[in-house]
Amino acid sequence: MADTLIVLIRGVNVGRANRVAMADLRALVEALGYAHVRTLLNSGNVVLDAEDTSAHKAAGRIEQALAVQLGVSARVTALTAAELDDVVAGNSLLGAADNPSRLMIAFFCGPADRAQLELLLQEDWHPEALALGARVAYMWCPDGVRASRLIKTVDRLLGDAVTTRNWATVRKLQALAHQGAS
Repeated sequence: MADTLIVLIRGVNVGRANRVAMADLRALVEALGYAHVRTLLNSGNVVLDAEDTSAHKAAGRIEQALAVQLGVSARVTALTAAELDDVVAGNSLLGAADNPSRLMIAFFCGPADRAQLELLLQEDWHPEALALGARVAYMWCPDGVRASRLIKTVDRLLGDAVTTRNWATVRKLQALAHQGAS
C-alpha cells in the first residue's frame, strides 16, 4: 500500500537562485519511482505516493537527485499525509491569526530542531506569537514575514534545517494530499 507524502523543498524559485521548473521537478520525482506526483505553486511543494519508503528516505533521495540531476542544492523535508493532518490539527494560533498568509508554519528537518526553539517560548514576541508542535513551529506574523523578528530569529537558529510555508499553502497541500489518496 502506498503512502501519500508531502515534500517541501527549501528555497526553490526564491529570487534568481535555485530555479526549478515544476514540470522538471515532477519528472525528476517520477523518475525516482514515485507515483501520482503533483506540485503546488511554483515553490517546491510536491505531493506524491510512495511504496515501501519512509518520508525521511524520500526526502534524502529527492535532495540528492536535485543536486545531481538539476544542479540545485536545496534542503528537502518530507512528511506523511497523516503527519500533515496532525500539524493542521495542532495549530494553537488559529484563534489569534486572522490572515492565513501571515500565519507561518516552519517544518523541521529533524526532531532535534524543535529543542533549539524551546527557549524562544519564554520570550515576549508581541504582537507576534509562537507555538511549537512536534515537527513544526507555528508563527503568527501580523506585520508580515519581512518585518518579522520571530521569523528572522528562527532562520538564524535553524538555518536550512527548517522550511516555512504559510497557512493557506499548508491547507492546500493537505487538500491535495487527500485528493485521490491511495
